[in-house]
Amino acid sequence: MVFKGYWNLPKETEYAFREGWHHTGDQGRFDEDGFLWYAGRKAEKELIKPGGENVYPAEVEKVILQHPAVEGTVVFGVPDSKWKEGIKAVCQLKEGAKLETQELIDFVGERIARFKKPQYVEFVKEMPLLDDGSPDRSKVKKLYT
Repeated sequence: MVFKGYWNLPKETEYAFREGWHHTGDQGRFDEDGFLWYAGRKAEKELIKPGGENVYPAEVEKVILQHPAVEGTVVFGVPDSKWKEGIKAVCQLKEGAKLETQELIDFVGERIARFKKPQYVEFVKEMPLLDDGSPDRSKVKKLYT
């Protein structure tokens, strides 16, 4: 009823319609009265649009996490006067590791399309985490936007 699938992307279509459900990437929570509240999007479905291009934070995060100095990261869109929306990476380094902002930006730009590299990088001592140990994306965005 929603749509038949993604144009020429059979694997993505199969993944979106797995187990008889349409997985949109939206996340929600139930309150104490049983009402469902929208709580955001999964990282794999979030989208940043710098200069009209589509950039998925999950793709950029995957590349950043390949850097041997990086322990964890959250990538999200921030207001940008030139591109309307810029790409920001908040990164926690491994204990004792050192990394310069430009070094990380160049690292990403060498591995994926250069328009997907972050324009802004902030290194933090500690990444807010959820109970399952994954980064608390909402908290990171609130703290570092």
